[in-house]
Amino acid sequence: MKDVFIYDAVRTPRGKGRKDGALHEVSALNLATTVLNEIKNRNELVGDAVEDVILGNVTQVGEQGACLARTAVLASDLDEAIPGLAINRFCASGLEAVNLASNQVAGGAGSGYIAGGVESMSRVPMMSDGGAVGVDPSFTFDNYFVPQGIGADIIATEYGFTRDMADEMAVESQRRAKAAWDDNRFEKSVVPVRDVNGLTILDHDEYMRPTTDMQSLGALKPSFKEQGEVMPGFDAIALMKYPHLERINHIHHAGNSSGIVDGAAAVLLGDKEFGERWGLTPRARIKATAKIGTDPTIMLTGPVPVTQKILRDTGMEISDIDLFEVNEAFASVVMRFEQAFNVDHDRVNVNGGSIAMGHPLGATGAMILGTLLDELERSDRETGLATLCIGSGMGAATIIERV
Repeated sequence: MKDVFIYDAVRTPRGKGRKDGALHEVSALNLATTVLNEIKNRNELVGDAVEDVILGNVTQVGEQGACLARTAVLASDLDEAIPGLAINRFCASGLEAVNLASNQVAGGAGSGYIAGGVESMSRVPMMSDGGAVGVDPSFTFDNYFVPQGIGADIIATEYGFTRDMADEMAVESQRRAKAAWDDNRFEKSVVPVRDVNGLTILDHDEYMRPTTDMQSLGALKPSFKEQGEVMPGFDAIALMKYPHLERINHIHHAGNSSGIVDGAAAVLLGDKEFGERWGLTPRARIKATAKIGTDPTIMLTGPVPVTQKILRDTGMEISDIDLFEVNEAFASVVMRFEQAFNVDHDRVNVNGGSIAMGHPLGATGAMILGTLLDELERSDRETGLATLCIGSGMGAATIIERV
């Protein structure tokens, strides 16, 4: 098996996933071509330089359908001889695209790949694909399906996390994200989104709310309480599966959950010969990748067992990891990860996370991997792990080590 190296990683800023968001007029195709062109131009790639372009995107309908990855290749400055593959592993799609490309290179199926993800949540609403996981009663009944937010609240109830604990984490995410932007920590990776005239549409993460404090969060109503307790009564469904819980404590709301945003990310990776051919210096080696299936009702606990799996596979201990990126889908997801491994919060999401900057579904996994790499270099650390919880009960993880 070949060693696989990361040579570059870029992302767009995250725009608010609403009609008044800065990126609402920018299609997922244009977001994808922005990062593909940046990778090509920064690394002076010509011709069929890479074997494939693999992009994750979750809601593959409408303008995000029809193999968006291939469409993006043709719309970009890349050579038409390069194919494209669109994949969907829900929230981990962007990371899974990188993992898939890495494993292809390691196995000898090509020397170099571009992998990442894209999602325009303002233009293609989440769940507008109408998948069976959420709407087919024959599936939902047999699998005790509940919405993700209810799953996050079940985690909080099961593992003893309070509303104040979740809000404190959310405030800290906002503080860290602002500090990172103020310190230009994303300067190496963030690519401005421009219009056809070359004028900048967005050059910063638009969703951030740096003035957030405990008082402002305390005024927010729990987002999933009514959904769980009144109609359609998802709490009752969940409690059938977890009868040891007397009730579900609804602690999550818009302020301590990930934000709906638009964005794209891309990672350039390849073997040693690929770097030599194009005169590139490797930034990190992909040490291991892993994925796993988990309980589909609580749904969001995947980062714990997938991290256990990847550590077993590599013979590593949690103490061997210097920094962690654990996607902030909901506050309880990160708190459960830290609790399970007794990891200090100072080593997790040190530049903020999706609570502060937003979670553009198919792009997030590639985004947090790039953020992890940048922070390893900035803080002169060696090894990092990126992981995400995934809808319907899965987990994905990647370990990288600086070269």
